[in-house]
Amino acid sequence: ARATGFWPPLGNGKAGMANRLPQRAGETAPISIETPFYIPATDAPARPRRTLKKNDTFAVFDSHGDIGASIGGQDGLFHCDTRYLSHLELLISGSRPLLLHSAMRDDNLNYYVDLTNPDIYADRRIVMLKDTIHVSRTIYLKDGSLRERISLTNHGCERVKFSLSLLFGSDFADIFEVRGIKRERRGTSSIEAQSPLVHLHYQGLDMASRTTTLQFEPMPTLLQDSAARYDIELAPHEKTAIFISIASGNRLPGPAESFFRGLTRLHRGQQASMRGAASVETSNSVVNEILCRSMADVYMLMTETEDGPYPYAGIPWYSTTFGRDGIITAMNMLWVDPTIAAGVLRRLARLQADQQNPLTDAAPGKIVHEMRGGEMAALGEVPFRQYYGTVDATPLFVILAGQYAERTSDWALIRRLWPSLEAALAWIDRFGDMDGDGFIEYARGTETGLANQGWKDSHDSISHVDGTLATGPIALVEEQAYVFAARRAGAMCARRLGLTERAEVLESQAATLRRQFEEAFWCPDLGFYGLALDGQKRLCRVRSSNVGHALFCGIASPDRAIASAAALMRSDFFSGWGIRTLAYGEERYNPMSYHNGSIWPHDNAILAAGFARYGAKSAAAAIFDAGMRAAAYMDDRRIPELYCGFRRRCGRGPVLYPAACSPQAWSASAPLAMISSLLGLEFYPETRELRLNNPVLPSSLDSILLRNVKVGDAVADFVIRNSLRAPALEILRAEGDIRISLHFGAAAG
Repeated sequence: ARATGFWPPLGNGKAGMANRLPQRAGETAPISIETPFYIPATDAPARPRRTLKKNDTFAVFDSHGDIGASIGGQDGLFHCDTRYLSHLELLISGSRPLLLHSAMRDDNLNYYVDLTNPDIYADRRIVMLKDTIHVSRTIYLKDGSLRERISLTNHGCERVKFSLSLLFGSDFADIFEVRGIKRERRGTSSIEAQSPLVHLHYQGLDMASRTTTLQFEPMPTLLQDSAARYDIELAPHEKTAIFISIASGNRLPGPAESFFRGLTRLHRGQQASMRGAASVETSNSVVNEILCRSMADVYMLMTETEDGPYPYAGIPWYSTTFGRDGIITAMNMLWVDPTIAAGVLRRLARLQADQQNPLTDAAPGKIVHEMRGGEMAALGEVPFRQYYGTVDATPLFVILAGQYAERTSDWALIRRLWPSLEAALAWIDRFGDMDGDGFIEYARGTETGLANQGWKDSHDSISHVDGTLATGPIALVEEQAYVFAARRAGAMCARRLGLTERAEVLESQAATLRRQFEEAFWCPDLGFYGLALDGQKRLCRVRSSNVGHALFCGIASPDRAIASAAALMRSDFFSGWGIRTLAYGEERYNPMSYHNGSIWPHDNAILAAGFARYGAKSAAAAIFDAGMRAAAYMDDRRIPELYCGFRRRCGRGPVLYPAACSPQAWSASAPLAMISSLLGLEFYPETRELRLNNPVLPSSLDSILLRNVKVGDAVADFVIRNSLRAPALEILRAEGDIRISLHFGAAAG
């Protein structure tokens, strides 16, 4: 049906048209397909994907602006983990249009597509030449709805008649169905068409009713339960427009005339949400494009919740609250926009577990891993309705609170959060340390939970040197570092809140853990820390990027940290595009795997911060440059969740990972975090002081300009430039009492 079009082209099959079409005034002359050397225009078979998101609604389109019209099962309009629209396809006289251009706006708010008609045939003769009609599609999301304007312009010299068809439908698939899980039973669907509205209904097995409503303006010539058709006639250079509103989640679509007003409000809302954020500009135009897209991606993934802004993890598979992802994104963005961290802390504190439940891996004080709002989660077909199967989100929650306090001096919020912080620290002592050996471990409560619960949570990510999978409870190297940093952060907060005795206990626990960590995880023959301890306390002597997280948290001794950093920069780890998750030569190394040899931008940002902490800033700069080189090859300059770990080769870009989320919040925020690490930004809001400790510029940049950087109630713009001896600082604007200074000296460790 799609090959020939839902409706036949105008005139197809009419009597007397077999040999030639008569040329009438104002119509295009027919061209026989036997004309020598004429190349008919056809559509390309493959189409890249583009994404839009606004709060709990996101959409995945192909390059033509269609949904479900070409190979690729992730297309759709999704709301709260349900696909409310699985098919939306535009046809011109039954034929697929030709792509001229499609692109996202730099701020990710709109998707623009420019199309034109192919050669339109009737009885083996062309009745409308290609490139006659310009079709411009403008699409955005707002208030749970997809809104589209289709503008049609006749650029020919003759009057034309044609049809424009919109095919639509919904399977109301759960996000886990879209990911590939097969279900034995599903709910029931129905369709109700009442021009100009079409209602697509689904009654789920969870007894929830879900509806998609489509509204067309002006009224279609023909409206059916899966298609709308417009019969259009345009004079030369005449224009017309069609508006579509598609509402998800039992909403009613807004009127068509609100399209431009809604677009204006959307832009103003985005500007308001970013008004208080800092911005970055460099001397490298390509890096600027990457940073611009990264900022836009972070704010596109930002979702307004009852607790404040929260960065959803990624599109399409992780557009929901993830504890770990939200925390790391907030850390990366802390110097840019600390309100993100405040929203993350408030939300995770409210969702903190208060009882033990093996089915959801919950325990008192534990921070949530993942939340889902779809039918399968409601029915328990997947355990992720409110799932706590992560070992690292809880200590990271405490670390973020400490970093936020240092960045903002918002002690009022820390005081309100203190019971949640104490509950998190208590979880570490009581439930995290399962056997009382001083290390935090994980093991899932049931077989339906995640087998591995660190950030590398694929089933084969934790192994021994011979490739044998480690059995639990497993104590990961980075988790001990997180606990160390959490206790120090908790001690800092406690001392500031006047809880001196509690601060001393936490500081003592951190010091003890540091000694135990060095004894248990260091491998003298490798000159490196091991990956994990298994359930029998055997060290997994595997070289992994996890070790860089120990440097990030400061638990590693200085000499061993420098040795580890040097090892991570050797060619078995460093591919030229970034540092691999697993070293080349390890038994489970696979550059195409999810966690065993691929490159994760957020991981590299953490490693760069760890290197900078111990003074290895040249290595941190090399990581930044490698990541920027890779991103320069990416579509829309967008940094994906991960890419493959193959080594960099001259004249070739990085190898992409096909199932990676793009955009992904912690990846998008990674270059911003690396800039902070390279410049050594330290904030002292109570004295309105900003220090740049041992700033270093990567080889790709001659200068970095930071605008709207806030310290307390003061704000400044300044630029760091390379000079012969050391980076130079120039302050361009200062409002309020603020001091910005350069410091050069030994690294803190």
